[in-house]
Amino acid sequence: MQLTTENIDNTIEQEQFSNFPVVIKIVESLKKILEEDKKQKNPLFINVKESVIFNIARRALSDKGCRFLIGIAGESASGKTTFVQNAIRSCIAEERTDVYTIVCCDDYYYDWSKELKAAGSYEAFFAKGYSFDTPKAINLDLMKEHLVSLKNGSAVRSPDYNFTTCESFPHGVLKRPAKIIVNEGLYVLNEGIRDIMDVKVYIFTPFDIIKDRWYRRAESRGKTGVAADMQFENVNMTAQTYIRPAMQCADIVMNGVVSSEYIQEMTEKIFRTIDNISKGLEPSI
Repeated sequence: MQLTTENIDNTIEQEQFSNFPVVIKIVESLKKILEEDKKQKNPLFINVKESVIFNIARRALSDKGCRFLIGIAGESASGKTTFVQNAIRSCIAEERTDVYTIVCCDDYYYDWSKELKAAGSYEAFFAKGYSFDTPKAINLDLMKEHLVSLKNGSAVRSPDYNFTTCESFPHGVLKRPAKIIVNEGLYVLNEGIRDIMDVKVYIFTPFDIIKDRWYRRAESRGKTGVAADMQFENVNMTAQTYIRPAMQCADIVMNGVVSSEYIQEMTEKIFRTIDNISKGLEPSI
């Protein structure tokens, strides 16, 4: 289908936007990349709304001072962090805080170190009804406040959370405003948060792969045996209520079972194409 202003949700009048032909060229080039991805045995993109392609192209040519907030959600161990790390690695050779900032939902867990210590073990802690896997376990209001501040150009300090001791250090890591702000985590597309996102991404991964990844990661955080089983049962139950519905409101649904190399290859191709067309060069597809 040929892209027109009529089939784009957030269209603007062509005469009000001098770069409109360039935007359309970027959109058509990105669609070709997505079509090639679909032909792969294990594609990276599961679903992409056409309107979001148009909006990404528009933002690429907009005021250089604007900031772009991307929310990346998915179940625990779905591959959110892996995707973010590989996407960044493919586009930026060295760490530059003026280009991107990553805000992790996991950093905003409430401090339950005293409760864990009083319970004496993770098993006893979970038996008392505590759960790490509901939105109430995370200070989402503070996270949203920080995201808005970053988008408005102000630096913040995100908390620093220890998954072994359940301690939260409130004045942890300095986050500076950047052109691209990535917010990844379990609940970043939940109601009350997703409205501030410019692009909403959901990482989908089959249950058996999530389970295997989750147990391996839990062991690295000191949770094994009954404690791990109790938490994973809760993880699966709460995901049905709080996380999986977010896939329906996502602009982009991505495959969480893709190699790091392919993530880097596709991300580099997309950014190179946008950059080349923005500079008046032919797209590199």
